[in-house]
Amino acid sequence: MPPPHEAFSDDAGEAAKLSEYEPTLAKFLRSFHSDDLRRILLHSEPTLHFPLVIDFAELFDFDPKLGNTLYNNPKGFLPVFDAAAQRAQSEVLEILNKSELMGTPDKLNPAAVQKKLLHVRVNTSGSPLLFPEFSPSIGKVRVKHRGILLTLKGTVIRSGGVKMIEGERWYQCRKCNHSFRCHPELEAGNRITLPASCPSTSSKGCPSAYFQLIEDSITCHDYQEIKIQESVQLLDVGSIPRSMPVILMDDLVDIVKAGDDVIASGILSAKWSSDVKDVRCNLDPVFIANYARRTNELKSGIDIPEEIIKEFDFFWAKHRDTPLKGRNEILKGICPQIYGLFTVKLAVALTLIGGVQHVDASGTKVRGEPHMLLVGDPGTGKSQFLKFAAKLSNRSVITTGLGSTSAGLTVTAVKDGGEWMLEAGALVLADGGLCCIDEFDSMREHDRTAIHEAMEQQTISVAKAGLVTTLTSRTTVFGATNPKGQYDSDESLSVNTTLSGPLLSRFDIVIVLLDRKNPDLDGIISSHILAQSTKAEEKKTSDSGVKSTAAWGIEEWTLPFLRRYIHYVRHRFKPVLTKEAERVISGYYQLQRSSGTQNAARTTVRMLESLIRLAQAHARLMFRNEVTELDAIAAILCIESSMTTSAVVDSAGDALNSNFRENPDQECILTYYSDQIEQERIVLKKLEDYPLF
Repeated sequence: MPPPHEAFSDDAGEAAKLSEYEPTLAKFLRSFHSDDLRRILLHSEPTLHFPLVIDFAELFDFDPKLGNTLYNNPKGFLPVFDAAAQRAQSEVLEILNKSELMGTPDKLNPAAVQKKLLHVRVNTSGSPLLFPEFSPSIGKVRVKHRGILLTLKGTVIRSGGVKMIEGERWYQCRKCNHSFRCHPELEAGNRITLPASCPSTSSKGCPSAYFQLIEDSITCHDYQEIKIQESVQLLDVGSIPRSMPVILMDDLVDIVKAGDDVIASGILSAKWSSDVKDVRCNLDPVFIANYARRTNELKSGIDIPEEIIKEFDFFWAKHRDTPLKGRNEILKGICPQIYGLFTVKLAVALTLIGGVQHVDASGTKVRGEPHMLLVGDPGTGKSQFLKFAAKLSNRSVITTGLGSTSAGLTVTAVKDGGEWMLEAGALVLADGGLCCIDEFDSMREHDRTAIHEAMEQQTISVAKAGLVTTLTSRTTVFGATNPKGQYDSDESLSVNTTLSGPLLSRFDIVIVLLDRKNPDLDGIISSHILAQSTKAEEKKTSDSGVKSTAAWGIEEWTLPFLRRYIHYVRHRFKPVLTKEAERVISGYYQLQRSSGTQNAARTTVRMLESLIRLAQAHARLMFRNEVTELDAIAAILCIESSMTTSAVVDSAGDALNSNFRENPDQECILTYYSDQIEQERIVLKKLEDYPLF
């Protein structure tokens, strides 16, 4: 038995009533989409499927009654809309033919031909249908949403192959020779149910129940089934992300792949689950898409108004003479519940902002996304930084090493309905964002090697169950791990962390946090933690949104401000290296290669690329398009902080006790600005003594 249908789906009177809207809809299409119709008519391929995308907001402004009818009854209204598109197409075609007869033909275009396969697609962007009341999350879809024009947002986690499905076939009555059309029921496994008697409309009627198929009358469509999952960032704590199968047909197939963010509008329906012996047969929800579009460029829709951009410009105009003080104000907003740790907060900011991807003439790409690893004793705030970084990123996935396998991180082959399909893992779902892996050391060795390709080449090559493909994974990896036992400063990083050299060399920044006993610092930290609870009580009584002064200027860098700032500088600035910055980076790299105190796994050519990426990220953080000597030194100090036996800075490896300075710009030794304390003086002095500098 097929699933129950709405009453209007088989009601001829309702269909006739809806067909009255056809002239009005054709008028709407001619008024707002005449250029699209003309382009479709002049296309040289008459057998293709052509989408005609309309805006629901435009239709609602044109005639609110039409908009309400489309929302409440899309299943009956969309076929009428397609018929109206054919009608509008005929009227536009007449105008084109008349213009040719009048002697003004367009010689550059082929002859206009009416296209039979034209589909009206309804785009709900910018309309009230995107409000939570009309566009629920996938986990909150219920029976009440069936039969209306629904909009769903999510991430594609599974993408099936493109198949061929039967759309309609014509039958002929053996007695009266009346021909009629039958549509397969998609919800019932594409099964065709013939009428009980001949549907002839003659006055005498025909009681015959014997029909024959008309040859070459079967119409087929392209068909693809995908599965989308609701965004993890929008879920409550403890909630499991739900998924929904989505059916794409005709021109919608193959427009999305696993890992893409997508917005789909269509009709919620149901289909019988597959027949399995001794298992109850249920109705499973399925979403039949009318329109779908990728939203990877929107990245969760971070909206940056013009006034916020003006505040960024004003902030840096105010700190034109003290740029490092302005930078430190931004860094103080990162994980404010943790006292100090200036080096770690700077490294987190540089990792999230990232550098510029470089593509040479041969097409070889050098990644712009840096990777970061925190190695530290228990209680040094590693997981806190991971969780805060995930909030700052507009697309993030958090996982732990113990609960992650190589298939869960990369891609899984799943058998569904007798067909093998690929299901995206954490690194593919975090494409263009951040993948946080806590307890990195608890991963099995062969699972860790699975992410080598994703970290450096930013691709994931798969050869499973006869499926051979390559997926993109432009992801920043942020890991946290505990050292193996007590951290031994005399041993290399690879020995202390039990991580292999090839994996360590892929991390741009590796910061070691050692919990050394310091009575003075312990007292300051305890006071800071106790003061945080007092501040939390005060903030409950005040506005928790973005705070700004009455005039221009940012008073406090809160989480929404930081997210917008990172998103803005990543897209606005493409920094290039100056000669001074190249000189510092080159000299430091050659000094590290010649030094015998360094870990060989960290001093590879990848270190040079890491220095360039981090220097570009620091230039973006400083709101400029030029990488100066200051940016190069900041990148060097970030990398030096991971080395317990440094060739340049003797006080390296103490990132846990690094704090913010009162006047960083006044402690300068460079011509323009300088970095914290006197380490940059040591850096430049050591590099100047080096003969190749």
